[in-house]
Order: sequence, then C-alpha cells, then structure tokens
Amino acid sequence: MTALEWLEIGRIVAPQGLRGEVRVYPNTDFPERFLVPGTRWLRRKGEREPQPVELLGGRDIPGKGLYVVALDGIETREAAEALRDAVFLVTSDDRPELEEDEYHVMDLIALEVFDRSTGERLGIVTDVLSAGNDLLEVQLDRPSISVNSPTQRYPSKRQKPPKPPTVLIPFVKAIVPVVDLAAKRLEITPPPGLLDL
Repeated sequence: MTALEWLEIGRIVAPQGLRGEVRVYPNTDFPERFLVPGTRWLRRKGEREPQPVELLGGRDIPGKGLYVVALDGIETREAAEALRDAVFLVTSDDRPELEEDEYHVMDLIALEVFDRSTGERLGIVTDVLSAGNDLLEVQLDRPSISVNSPTQRYPSKRQKPPKPPTVLIPFVKAIVPVVDLAAKRLEITPPPGLLDL
C-alpha cells in the first residue's frame, strides 16, 4: 500500500503505568478504534511501513481526551516508552459509515474555503481541531502584514515574506452551511470579526 492509502487515527503520547499500557491521543471520532480488541496497524517513529499489532483492550480517561490501550507483547514500561510517537493507522477503505452532515477529518483537509456572500476564496483548511465544537483551521490567502511596522511595509531582500495567517472557524452549520467534497470546497458565512486579524 502507498502512504496515501493510510489514515492516522491516533498517536501514542506516553506510557501508562508499569505494565506496558500506552496513552493514545485520538485523531478519530470513533472510540471503538481504541476500545474494541482486534488487529490494528502501528507505524513506529522513524519507520515507513506500519506493522500489524493486536489491541487487547482499551479505556478512555474521562476529561483528558486520551485513551489507555494494552497491546499484545508490550508488557513493561520500557517497551511502552519505545512506542512513544508511534501512530495508529487504518486503511482508507476501513472508514465507518457517516450520518448526514458528518465528515471524516481527512476529507476536510485541503478543502478550499470561500465566502458565501462574495464568492471570494479565503484560503484552505489545514487542520480540524476538537474543542467542544470542531474548529476548522484555515490558512488565509492574504498575508499578515501590519501597516504600523516599517520593516514589514518595506522588507529587505534578506527578510522572508510574511506567512499567511491562520484562523479558527467553528465547524457549525450556521457558519459553514456548504461542504462540497466533490468540488473540494466549503463555503462560510463568517460572523462579524471572525476573520479580523
């Protein structure tokens, strides 16, 4: 399989206790990925290809947004520590069915963002963050330049051009009424001040 056919669903961030369990930061809305025993795919830090691993069981840590999982053959804290920064993966065809107005995170990344009222392209989605409501991280097309800074108004040849700014947009129907995956775009109706930098 090529790298494009794998989807990251979580990252091991630390050992948990002394018996080889690991803490996993999830990148999925499907908790069964870390709770139900079965075969998973794990790509260790520094390796290119994922390897199958047997998940023996898991539980969530209330209020932390983390899961604790036990893996077959990982029985000591040292073995768990060696898995730090490894990522859990699934194949792109192993995606649960979604309800209407639900989306896979990977399908939203790189969508173009347009202002619904003007038709102007604003930028692209670079990430989706969970914080109560999901937030779309959007890299805006326009550069962030302060008119009060003479060094930014008249940059020298050695200065790098300013990075385009990013904004967080609540991923709710009232603000993001149109998501068109086929056209690789979404349209927003930003409330006043949302895009002010």
